[in-house]
Amino acid sequence: MEHTRLTPDLRIALVGDRSDTVLAHQAIPLALDDAAAVLEKVVKYDWLSTASINSADDLAGYDAIWVVPGSPYQHVDGAFTAIRFARENGIPFLGTCGGFQHAIIEYARNVMGWADAAHAETDSSGRMVIDALTCSLVEKTDAIELRGNTIVHRAYGRGVIQEKYHCNYGIAPAFALELEHQPLQVTGWDEEGDIRVVELTTHPFFVATLFQHERNALEGRPAPLVQAFLRAAAL
Repeated sequence: MEHTRLTPDLRIALVGDRSDTVLAHQAIPLALDDAAAVLEKVVKYDWLSTASINSADDLAGYDAIWVVPGSPYQHVDGAFTAIRFARENGIPFLGTCGGFQHAIIEYARNVMGWADAAHAETDSSGRMVIDALTCSLVEKTDAIELRGNTIVHRAYGRGVIQEKYHCNYGIAPAFALELEHQPLQVTGWDEEGDIRVVELTTHPFFVATLFQHERNALEGRPAPLVQAFLRAAAL
């Protein structure tokens, strides 16, 4: 499907099941508005519930796609459809927390051929590429080391950052080894070496983080990766 812009403004699809009780959902509009102001762009965003996405046609006309936190999603196939559409069509993609987890599963299934790639939170069988973390990261802040000369490193302009999490699941250690020779590369990790950021090197902008960098906006601080996301959407 050819990707075409419907208006001169940037149109962003926020894929996820919106809830006013989720802090990341409160933060995302603020982060987008702040980034748009910095970049002097007009940005319009639509919240698309996972249940509303039944095919790639439901995503036509968007300049970028953000699969937001809030898993387990009501209709997980809607999230997978959005991720795959962005990945296969070169559309700027950002995934945070649940978006990170499901981007990993989508890649494992549709690129690596792991049809049974599964998520330990919701699946009882299959190969668990997303598994329970050894230590919960719910409402935790931690340091992340960034690989140089990557999208995320250029966005932040430094090699070590501090960001907030709200999750109990991450990449299973056994699957982490399988990514060592994949275009989906690890570009950020914590002090223990656990994966916290991935980027698809064959794609113009495909970035997923386990942490919720958008929550900086709740404290009046910039979210550099959101700025980079919008910049990519404007190209």
